[in-house]
Amino acid sequence: MRSYNGGVKASKAAVREAATVMLVRDAPGLEVFMLRRNPESVFAGGAYVFPGGAVDVDDRALGDDRRFWVAAVRETFEEAGVLLARRRADDAPFDVSAEAMAGLATDRLRLLTSAASFADVLDAHGARVDIDALVPFSRWITPAPSPRRFDTWFFAAAAPAGHAYEHDDNEAVASEWIRPADALARARAKDIELIYPTVRTLLVMARYPSTAEFLADARARWDRPDPLRVMNPMQGWQLDLGTEADLAADDDFTRALFSARERFAEELSCPT
Repeated sequence: MRSYNGGVKASKAAVREAATVMLVRDAPGLEVFMLRRNPESVFAGGAYVFPGGAVDVDDRALGDDRRFWVAAVRETFEEAGVLLARRRADDAPFDVSAEAMAGLATDRLRLLTSAASFADVLDAHGARVDIDALVPFSRWITPAPSPRRFDTWFFAAAAPAGHAYEHDDNEAVASEWIRPADALARARAKDIELIYPTVRTLLVMARYPSTAEFLADARARWDRPDPLRVMNPMQGWQLDLGTEADLAADDDFTRALFSARERFAEELSCPT
């Protein structure tokens, strides 16, 4: 994991590590899976976000140097019922038969109620986390004024067929597939709430007609030296895919998000 450590100001709030995943598919154009956070949530209540959450002790136990990847996969399973995994025995794609999916649904509930660990779930299905399915996309650190701070890595991944794609009806109260341009348009119309890192992510994805083109460009850029560009001098880095030009060409809605640092500090969409 490249560090990309900026001059993050000191804060009384501890910075927790976290990860989130943009699951993308073609239908026929590129769509991304989004969740609406519970309006009662302390952090970004009611906002539309991508599945994600904080890194926990079990994620580190499964691979400390890949803890962000493990957390991304675990949280995507918990929040959306989607398991980015492969079979250990032959490294084949995970079984998506009706029987296997029924078993996953049961194990998702066990995980959500702490009746099983993520390692238990993987063992029960003879599976391993599919690290290669995840493409690092950006890193956002909640600004120092916030009472809750997260160091969050964003990943992109092709959405596997056959999985649940259902919100948990607890941390998230709604979910849907949406074209990035449509999500931005709905936010401008105040139909849904988005905050700055989500907007910047959607601006990039909206440039691509297909999942294959988006992921190919993201992978190619990540493999180059210094792939991330500065979005915010202290708290934001994102794949250098022409996003600054997109922002400059966008309307007052996006520019307002860019300039409103106090709102960014209060409403940054990192998971709890």
